Amino acid sequence: MTGRIFIKDLKEHMGKEVIIGGWVDVRRDQGKMIFLDFRDMTGKVQGVILPNYTETLEVGKTLRSEFVVKVKGKVNPRPERNVKVGVLNGELELEILEIEVLAEAATLPFDMSLTGYNLELTTELDNRALVLRQPKVQAVFKVSETIIDSFREFMKKNMFFEFQAPSMVPATAEGGAEVFQLDYFDKKAYLSQSPQLYKQIVMSAFERCFSVNKVFRAEPSSTTRHLTEIVSLDAEMAFIDSWRDVRDMAEETVRYILKQIEEKNSEHLKLLDATLPVMIEKTPTYSLTEAQNMIFEKNGRDVRGEKDLNAQDEREICEIVKNETGSDFVFVYGYPTKKKPFYVYPNPENPEFNEGVDLICRGVEWLSGGRRVNKYDQLEEQVKEWNMDPNKIKMFLEAFKYGVPPEGGFAFGAERLTMQILGLKNIREACMFPRDMNRIDERLTEDGY
Repeated sequence: MTGRIFIKDLKEHMGKEVIIGGWVDVRRDQGKMIFLDFRDMTGKVQGVILPNYTETLEVGKTLRSEFVVKVKGKVNPRPERNVKVGVLNGELELEILEIEVLAEAATLPFDMSLTGYNLELTTELDNRALVLRQPKVQAVFKVSETIIDSFREFMKKNMFFEFQAPSMVPATAEGGAEVFQLDYFDKKAYLSQSPQLYKQIVMSAFERCFSVNKVFRAEPSSTTRHLTEIVSLDAEMAFIDSWRDVRDMAEETVRYILKQIEEKNSEHLKLLDATLPVMIEKTPTYSLTEAQNMIFEKNGRDVRGEKDLNAQDEREICEIVKNETGSDFVFVYGYPTKKKPFYVYPNPENPEFNEGVDLICRGVEWLSGGRRVNKYDQLEEQVKEWNMDPNKIKMFLEAFKYGVPPEGGFAFGAERLTMQILGLKNIREACMFPRDMNRIDERLTEDGY
């Protein structure tokens, strides 16, 4: 649009005529005047059509919310009594001279001011294309964008090479039945549950690598924490001394992400009434056994000897650590080896437990990682023990056949991070176009969201 300026820049044109383009947010008729709030990708501004602009008033009377318009107006200072301190363009007003309607909008199916926590989630998802225009909903995805961007930035600052893993695979990295099978010409293939095997292959050539990939989980679940398609942020690194190197890199990655959100998304956090979790100088770290003993000693609930932390365990260990240290984060390591995938590294002193580690925050697991098996003979043996077909992961094994240094990595889901940071009640709020067993854009069943 020739000569158009963005709404955020109006204050630089005080006393001048300008052209803006955007949507009608709200229309208010007051006597012989019409007040209009306009928005574009940069913000909002209030405009007024005065009684002496007869033709413009007639156009103004036809406008409804979401009409797309081109507006010519004069930027005037607001009367001092009407100034809105701390609000974009709160000190100015647009005297509307001319309005051109670029596109009309149908009557809205609901009050857009209700979206973002106040509208039923099913209604929001059924009207996703419209709801994405609401500021609170946009704020969620602005934070999500920062999470993904800052992960990528931190990886590159630390010499990690970016690659894209395939989504169609001949075998599953994690094992188990929760995988989507598809027809691949006259053969069978699967949608990838994880880029794990591929990032280890790439690591064997580039030393450090990362990917931002869509992954798929065929979990028959309608919980508030599960989706069938997510964005997975994965990293892998060679020449480590122990799983602690992986933990430290993961910690600094999350610390960088939180710092970037604090700097870039303060207005979005305020709009969503969200507070960032506290990460102290060194995140507390406990073995699974230690964490279970802490739960028993503090709360009297005996989960000692269990193979993993359940949802209640995660909440309780976070509460204990928060009370004792002030940290919202805690690392838990040393899970039963046979409960994890074949590539996990068993603790040499106690092979029953592995050198895997999870990062838990505010009662929910954020991140999983740890050291991997790097010696070919050991990998071959564990492939047999896990009853895997070596022919289906031939490329993966080939990389380790020709020498791979001690290595490890970590991964976390962008949607889960967004949900937890913003305190959202349902992970579908943190996914722009959520997929689950009940929805692919449109609802597939009457059950669920």
